[in-house]
Amino acid sequence: MRVLVTGGAGYIGSITVRHLLDCGHAVVVLDSLERGHAASVDPRAWLIVGSVGDLALLDDILPDVDVVVHCAGYDKDAVSQVEPDVCYRKNLADPSRMLDRMVVHGVRKLVFSSTADVYGIPEQLPINEDAPCRPVSVYGASKLAFERLVEVTTATGVLDAVRLRYFNVAGAWPDGSLGEAHEPESHIVPRLLRTAAGFDRAFTLHGDDYPTPDGSCVRDYVHVLDLAEAHRCAVEYLAAGGESIVLNLGSGQGYSNREVARWCSDIIGREIAVEVGPRREGDAPVLVAANHRAGKILGWRPKRDLQEMVRDAWAWHSTHPHGYEGVSVAAISAES
Repeated sequence: MRVLVTGGAGYIGSITVRHLLDCGHAVVVLDSLERGHAASVDPRAWLIVGSVGDLALLDDILPDVDVVVHCAGYDKDAVSQVEPDVCYRKNLADPSRMLDRMVVHGVRKLVFSSTADVYGIPEQLPINEDAPCRPVSVYGASKLAFERLVEVTTATGVLDAVRLRYFNVAGAWPDGSLGEAHEPESHIVPRLLRTAAGFDRAFTLHGDDYPTPDGSCVRDYVHVLDLAEAHRCAVEYLAAGGESIVLNLGSGQGYSNREVARWCSDIIGREIAVEVGPRREGDAPVLVAANHRAGKILGWRPKRDLQEMVRDAWAWHSTHPHGYEGVSVAAISAES
């Protein structure tokens, strides 16, 4: 398959790109590099620098594409709450232009990177795909808005789409050659590892008064390579004529933020200082996936546990303390 991966220079996108290439697919990457890194893009892929909202650029790219894996967008961090207009432009307005051009050029297959944040504060646990969607964050609301647009488009018969709702993603390429490099960083595992490496004095726990066993938020974690494999499964499912579907991607097991901190300390053999700060707006107390549908439809199940996620993430962070700064494409290629 000829696959366009938008946001393919980002954390999840770059690892998905390498996995797709390893499995024999041809890949084009479209990334603005606003938050992505050119050095993270496998040199076997064709990198095009630009926006998913650029109609002229899309008109050049899409005629040679069979399926779009849409990973581009505004990441989940505090900025989405204080700059909702930017969040909606990146996660809804620009992708809607891409969706329009896909229809024009007859590209009928889409894999969309959505999020468990669309559920908001769930009524029941674990969360299945039929649960009500009531996002409590701007990020979740913007992702849900694009999901709704995709639903409307698939209903017309011009598009088949797999919407993948991620739970918390962690880990790195197992040899430590590709990993997470955000600035600012909002995800718990890299923040803990940055503290362990001495970049931060202490890890700030955002709230310890949630209705959970130890007062900290509980989340379901999935390894980024398991996630990449799910994207590849979704691409091949659509290629085989699969119908539109929404699927959760998670392990089905929850860990509290305090538990994750202890896991990180134990695995890397260093005590990590933890201090309590205020809650973050839009954080639900507990998010844990029911992932049976992904197993039934795609034959996908997560293979890697939290210990492996932390170990692989540490392999990346300990050898790339400044992320992709100073790393060349040739160096990334040599490590893969």
